[in-house]
Amino acid sequence: MTDSVQDLVDKQAIRESVLTYCRGVDRLDLDLVTSCYHPDAQETHGGFNGDPATYRQWLGRILARYEGTSHLVANQLIEVAGDTAWSETYGVARHWGEPPEDHRVNFTSGFRFVDRFERRDGLWKVAERTAVLDWVSVEGPETRHPNPGGGPKGARDGTDALYRGVPRGVS
Repeated sequence: MTDSVQDLVDKQAIRESVLTYCRGVDRLDLDLVTSCYHPDAQETHGGFNGDPATYRQWLGRILARYEGTSHLVANQLIEVAGDTAWSETYGVARHWGEPPEDHRVNFTSGFRFVDRFERRDGLWKVAERTAVLDWVSVEGPETRHPNPGGGPKGARDGTDALYRGVPRGVS
């Protein structure tokens, strides 16, 4: 494989790791979340600083506050140098819960993941992540409406439409 093709393959694996992490958070699948990290990685996120196992416990407690979250990943710049890569990923995350007027559980935030990835045994995973909070927006309860069409509603467990025959996880 040429160097430029390998660079594209590496960058795609890193993108998929970030997307897998977001899927894990939004589906409340903490196994999926931790699959994106090397065991000795470091996470700095909203007052937390520690390893993936401890982060998983902390994140589980935090996510229990919400009925749901939805992460949209946007711009991402990745620089690969051998088996190490640096990535900056911009995103927007919506959080919602009860009661609708409680701004601690109903807000939208703009974030960046500033990551160092390492390829070990052929797999790109987070070695160090700093989650940067760039902004927060709070909306009133009148902006939340039930599903008007009555179609499938997202779930934070195995009943979500995602799990109907779609493979899970980072291999």
